[in-house]
Amino acid sequence: MTAEGAETVDGAPPVLAEVVRSGFVESRHRGSLVVLAADGSVELALGDVTTPVFPRSSNKPMQAAGVLRAGLDLTGERLAIAAASHSGELFHRDLVRRLLSEHGLDAGQLQCPPDLPLDPVEQETYLASGAVRDRIAMNCSGKHTAMLAASALRGWPLESYLNPEHPLQKLIHRVVEEVSGEQVAAVGTDGCGAPLMAISLTGLARAFRFFVLAAPGSPERRVADAMRAYPEYVAGTRRPDTWLMRAVPGLLSKMGAEAVQAVALPDGRALAFKVEDGAGRALGPVLRRALDLMDVPTGGLLGKAAVLGGGREVGEIRAVF
Repeated sequence: MTAEGAETVDGAPPVLAEVVRSGFVESRHRGSLVVLAADGSVELALGDVTTPVFPRSSNKPMQAAGVLRAGLDLTGERLAIAAASHSGELFHRDLVRRLLSEHGLDAGQLQCPPDLPLDPVEQETYLASGAVRDRIAMNCSGKHTAMLAASALRGWPLESYLNPEHPLQKLIHRVVEEVSGEQVAAVGTDGCGAPLMAISLTGLARAFRFFVLAAPGSPERRVADAMRAYPEYVAGTRRPDTWLMRAVPGLLSKMGAEAVQAVALPDGRALAFKVEDGAGRALGPVLRRALDLMDVPTGGLLGKAAVLGGGREVGEIRAVF
């Protein structure tokens, strides 16, 4: 596997994507990307793929595996939304409410911040109905509900479920290290308030590979299977993770904030990348190109990243490796 045009200059990560307007390159997005072969070896590395990064929501499958290891019995769409950055669509909000009720919890116990639906179309409908920012609408509410439910099941404190020293968070920490094959380099606070574990892009790709190859019935495989069976609960009806998991048999995909993406295929191949400046607009073109290099057909699933001028298409954001 080879990639052209992605060279590191003076220690800076290579350019992974560029923004072309009216035939003129006006912006460039640098980053790092790793592709693992089916046997787990590094097949392609662009930039620095060994220095730790915050995977942001690409950590969510590991957090969901942690709540299963704690003894919480989630299946189907309930397990998928525990690993979700959901769009805040009505079916997402309804499921979170049901999960809270089923485990004797209420929305007031959630410690994720009140927010609007992540999906812009849903957000307009939500606001037009007179609704306001709400914890259940926040894209991480499914994960927080699962964390609360696991803590309640084990008799662990609920008010401190986001403390890195909480028993559940320490268990998740161990899961991250086990599946990534490396020690957590740093612990931060994610946008939703949950502890966030830093690992390398190579470790992130190894973690996703671990999930798709795990033994059937294991916590990791159960998470992977639920995400792939109910991808609309992992993301939403208008999201690339959903489209990919629906269209490519056995593919596991999860994006993270600040332009992080991880993908694994059922044969053990995997990829992970981060756009250095955190620009989400570069995610689609970079992901499309990486999957093309892996001979994974995406067709028009990811769409064209058009650049507009005066309401019409005048250019595009394109991968350059």
